[in-house]
Amino acid sequence: MLRPKLPDVPALPTTIPTSQQMQVPAPAAGRPLTPYVGAVAAVVVIGIVLTALLAAVAISAVSVAIAAVVLRSLMNNAHKR
Repeated sequence: MLRPKLPDVPALPTTIPTSQQMQVPAPAAGRPLTPYVGAVAAVVVIGIVLTALLAAVAISAVSVAIAAVVLRSLMNNAHKR
């Protein structure tokens, strides 16, 4: 019947050409970055701790504000009766 005609696949080369050139690594310029790793880690940890403390203070402030509004509402209702 009707069969689709597939294109002819070209033959692939059996050997793969490889490059024999080796690159020499470039020498490191300046001082190594190893001494700075501890300082960077300390700054990151301090930043995380300060952010957590700020979040705790903000949550506490919101809780105190809500409690103050509720108490004020209760006190106003008690005075009106």
